[in-house]
Amino acid sequence: MFARIVRPAVTLLVVMTALLGIVYPAVITAIAQVAFPRQAAGSLVTRDGKPIGSTLIGQAFSAPKYFWGRPSSTSPQPYNGLASTGSNLGPLNPALMDAVRANSKALRDADPGNAQPIPVDLVTASASGLDPEISVAGARYQAGRIARARGLAPAQIDALIASHELGRTLGFIGEPRVNVLELNLALDQLH
Repeated sequence: MFARIVRPAVTLLVVMTALLGIVYPAVITAIAQVAFPRQAAGSLVTRDGKPIGSTLIGQAFSAPKYFWGRPSSTSPQPYNGLASTGSNLGPLNPALMDAVRANSKALRDADPGNAQPIPVDLVTASASGLDPEISVAGARYQAGRIARARGLAPAQIDALIASHELGRTLGFIGEPRVNVLELNLALDQLH
């Protein structure tokens, strides 16, 4: 009696493990490799044949001549994919307010003459802590600092932002944005 009950259960466990743990992931991976090869490979950005980043994960830029991305909530290093998580700090949490103040101060210190309001995405982390994009307003906020640091006309920076603007996803989801890594690589190409 025991064998009659256990044998089908073990057989079902082995079959389902093989189907859902090996066959299904292999089929989905193969379809992704064929249909979306760049995305399936991690959306890597290469320079001189070497990968320097991904369009899917932010990077820490802190030099005044570069666009800065959203703050990262991963630790001990920023934009660490292994530590992807939100900060879980609610709007009334003093730690969130302290982080926003510190990020605002860093932006103001880097560009003391900029009296524009700071876009919220430049002072708060995204849900994953890895966001590679900033709002167009966030990019424009930084344009003056970058133009001065690079000795470029502000119109050149504005044109660069406009040429890298990504529209809303599917035409109606989210806000227009720019990828920080791609924008900074384009900045380096201006010289």
